[in-house]
Amino acid sequence: MKKIINEPSNFVRESIQGLVVSHPDIYSFAEDNENVITRATKASNKVGIVTGGGSGHLPVFTGYIGEGMLDACAIGSVFASPSVNQIASAIRNGDNGNGVLCIMGNYGGDVMNFEMACEIVAEEGIKTKKLIIADDIASASYEDRLKRRGIAGMIYIFKIAGSLAESGKSIDEVFDLTSLANENIRTLGVALSPCILPEAGKPTFEITEDEIEIGMGIHGEPGIKREKLRKADPLVDDLCVRLLKDIKLQPEEKVSIMINSLGSTPLEELYIISKRVNENLSKLKIKIIKSHVGRYATSMEMAGMSITILKLTEDLEKNLLSNSKCPFWTN
Repeated sequence: MKKIINEPSNFVRESIQGLVVSHPDIYSFAEDNENVITRATKASNKVGIVTGGGSGHLPVFTGYIGEGMLDACAIGSVFASPSVNQIASAIRNGDNGNGVLCIMGNYGGDVMNFEMACEIVAEEGIKTKKLIIADDIASASYEDRLKRRGIAGMIYIFKIAGSLAESGKSIDEVFDLTSLANENIRTLGVALSPCILPEAGKPTFEITEDEIEIGMGIHGEPGIKREKLRKADPLVDDLCVRLLKDIKLQPEEKVSIMINSLGSTPLEELYIISKRVNENLSKLKIKIIKSHVGRYATSMEMAGMSITILKLTEDLEKNLLSNSKCPFWTN
């Protein structure tokens, strides 16, 4: 597979430089760390919302900085956690004097490094709270759901947390409602092909042309089932059954859905998937308030997609639909 890059070792740095120069009204490099991106105009008198994670997943994580969303992000190498020092820098840069909510996917390196960074900045007088996103139903059972990986559902958390912070809520209020959102999100995906890491130069896993893997992680972690490729409708029906069994929705409840490309799956296919998800939920009298269709959490050029369902309360709906300013999110 071919890539349009320069030196593989410069992949992360050059891609982030391109992001910043392309959107100078949104993004800026932190003065103290070239692996930290902040808002171009620092916010004031609000809770800071900070995240961090490995590169290779744009728009996650860096792309969701902006008004009504994130304040700062620490950037690791491809599929690797940012360092403790990078995360501590992101927290300092995201702090507006009212504490910082740190949002991370449920991956060992990310969680450990965020915990250590929070201990460091606590000694400097910065109050933090941590929210670990765990929406991938393929990665653990319902009973062990706190062990689940965090994938596309974390974008909903970025949006809701950012809206709450922008409205002047306290760090405890932001944490409480985003924790509810975290409990109300379920995601399940399917991979059709591997991706190639720039410095490795070879696929992250092998899968035959007529196979797919349900539940494969965004780094190539094993899924729950490898099977022959099926037509879109029966595949989506299968994923919906698994998601709805886990989230336990009732008729007339409201949801938002996200149909996400893992990288190379085109919009036309995503809209076929969205059509079927809408049909399945409509049959159950579940109300879709907002559909998001596009590339939200990718895995380089991996072919495949994920379906995310967020069960809405009145407060979650209000903050999901609030205004924000970000190149990768449409209100």
